[in-house]
Amino acid sequence: QVQLVESGGGLVQAGGSLRLSCAASGATFSTDALGWFRQAPGKEREFVAVIRWSDGLTYYADSMKGRFAISRDNANYRAHLQIHSLKLEDTALYYCAVKKSGIAGYAIGAFYDYWGQGTQVTVSS
Repeated sequence: QVQLVESGGGLVQAGGSLRLSCAASGATFSTDALGWFRQAPGKEREFVAVIRWSDGLTYYADSMKGRFAISRDNANYRAHLQIHSLKLEDTALYYCAVKKSGIAGYAIGAFYDYWGQGTQVTVSS
């Protein structure tokens, strides 16, 4: 019912920056919160950041604070993840996801209702 398409990933040198985008379509009115997750090969999915659509309230994983910033364009149903000072360990497939049932439980991927296919971020030394 909600389709999500991520973009903006690519190959970036360590220390660089990148802005990922997530375009939502379909039943976008159902969006309470939009989160970003990432998953590196062989590792479990990791919460990055979330934004509540109605008022822009944000939460970040502790390890992401300071280098990651989530934002939204309400009129366009787009969200963004700005990443600065990229590190090798940031290499992962980054997903955006929509949570319909409020922002509570935002760090748990299983609580999200819709997922994009991901955009690859690869950080080189």
